[in-house]
Amino acid sequence: MDHYVSPGGRVPVSDFAPIVRIPPKSDNPSGAGAPCRCLHVVSRLGLLSSRSVSMIVTLDGPGGTGKSTVSRVVAQRAGLPHLDTGAFYRAATLAVIDAGVDPSDREAVADVVSGVTMKQESGRMYLDGKDVSSEIRGEAVTAHVSAVSAHPEVRRFLVGLQRAWIDQHGGGVVEGRDIGSVVFPDAAVKVFLSASPEVRAKRRAMETGEDLRDVLADLNRRDQLDSTRAASPLTVPHGAVTIDTSELTFDEVVEQLLELIRAKS
Repeated sequence: MDHYVSPGGRVPVSDFAPIVRIPPKSDNPSGAGAPCRCLHVVSRLGLLSSRSVSMIVTLDGPGGTGKSTVSRVVAQRAGLPHLDTGAFYRAATLAVIDAGVDPSDREAVADVVSGVTMKQESGRMYLDGKDVSSEIRGEAVTAHVSAVSAHPEVRRFLVGLQRAWIDQHGGGVVEGRDIGSVVFPDAAVKVFLSASPEVRAKRRAMETGEDLRDVLADLNRRDQLDSTRAASPLTVPHGAVTIDTSELTFDEVVEQLLELIRAKS
C-alpha cells in the first residue's frame, strides 16, 4: 500500500498536481465489459442518495500514484465498498511461486491460477482460505506479479472474479491497471492517477525503506511491462479524468474524486 501524510492527519508520504485534463463525455467505443447495474446505495456522509443509482468508480494508474490509499479513503467517505484488484494478481502470483512454476510459463501458470480459490473481504486477501494480505506484498511477489499478470488466461479468470465481487457487493470503488479500460468500461466515474517516476519512486522508497535508485529502476521496469503487454495493457481509459498527483496533497486528491462522485450521484 502507498502511504501519505495528510494535512488532516497521518495517512499511510506526502505530496500529491492539478487535474491535467477532463475529457468531454463520450460513449465507450468498444462496448466491452460488464455494464453497470442499478444499485441502491446509501452514503453515511450523504454523497450518494438512497435512490437507485449506478455507481462504480474506477481508479487506474501505475504503481506509486496513491491508488490504494486514495481509493480506500474515497470509498469510506462515499459509503461505497472497496476492491483492490491488484491483490488478486498478487495472490495469483503467490500461488504460482508456491507451486514452483516459472512465471513465464503461460500454460503452467494458467493451470495453477485456475485451480486455487481467491477471496477479498474487508480489505483482506485470502488464497485457498488463508489470509495472505501481508505475504502478497513481499519482494518475491512484487518481482513476478507483472509477468504473471501478462498472461491472458490469468487476466480473464481474475476479471471474472472482480466482476462477480462487484455484483455481490453492489458497486464500489475499484482500483488497478485496466479497470476503467477493460473490466468496467461503463463505470459512472473513471479516473487515471499519474505522477512523475521520480515522485512515485520517492513515495515507494519512503514506504519500504529501499534504496531510491533501486525503487525507481523497478518502477520503470514494471511500467514497461504493464504498458506493453498484449493483454489489457496499462492505458488511460476512454473518457477518464486524468489527475497528476505529483504536487497535490492527499486530501486534495481525495476531494477531487469525491467531487466527481457527487456530480454523478
